[in-house]
Amino acid sequence: MPLFSLPDTTIKERVWILSGTTAAIYGSGLAVLSSAWYKGYPRSSFHFFNDAGEWNQMDKAGHIFAAYFEGKYSREMWRWSGLPRKQQIWIGGLSGFAYQSVIEVLDGFSEKWGFSWSDMGANAIGSALLISQELAWDEQRIQLKFSAHPKSYPEGPVREKTDQLFGHSFWERTLKDYNAQTYWLSVNLHSFNKSSTWLPGWLNIAVGYGAEGMYGGDDNTWTDAHGQFHDYTHVRRVRQFYLSPDVDFTKIRSRKKGVRVLLQVLNMMKFPAPALEINSLGNVKLHPVYF
Repeated sequence: MPLFSLPDTTIKERVWILSGTTAAIYGSGLAVLSSAWYKGYPRSSFHFFNDAGEWNQMDKAGHIFAAYFEGKYSREMWRWSGLPRKQQIWIGGLSGFAYQSVIEVLDGFSEKWGFSWSDMGANAIGSALLISQELAWDEQRIQLKFSAHPKSYPEGPVREKTDQLFGHSFWERTLKDYNAQTYWLSVNLHSFNKSSTWLPGWLNIAVGYGAEGMYGGDDNTWTDAHGQFHDYTHVRRVRQFYLSPDVDFTKIRSRKKGVRVLLQVLNMMKFPAPALEINSLGNVKLHPVYF
């Protein structure tokens, strides 16, 4: 049987290979995370932390997204094993939840954070979104996507605070700056009406959620390293809701496996497009191109 073919029956050797590969990827990923994310922060005894109200729940959206995509790629990988379809879905789909749960345990031993049940709930939502669609439709008709844009902050205490919170590099800002992120539910229209001849298979409609004006988890006040108190409560913490067309890259057909893999990766990202924004201040904005 060709190496990259998808078998109809279980191949035990492939099951062992995938099990070892998954363990190695998760182990190395956690090792890097432990040294990069937790470096410089003191450890503590295991404890719980209620952060359900922080960051306008943007961090919870991030947990949902991470668990969904970790499970999605794991499920795709387990197709290669030949295991029965439902076993592939459950093993792959729960992988994201399992990985995120281990991270949550690491948080529980960090003095700065703690084990968060709301984070665990968000992880479960991400995995459930993946698993339920695979079981019901054998495809992802409603996908989670991500977009981010550089955010500039005024010089002075705000710049110092945001540099401390979100880092300096492009990648740090992309991953950590909740003010610059948007998370999307992207719905493929054709998959809900497959008899349609006029709906393009790649066309999605996406609903997004973002936030801005946040200089801390709970509020916009803080005391700096020199003991000086800063009050920026006049900066409104705003929730943003978006509606925008999108592209499902997985519906673009290609005979080349490398191209198909690339399209799967691209599908994590929301395609830049016009977007209608309604925010918690009651403002309505039309963005010619939003990412």
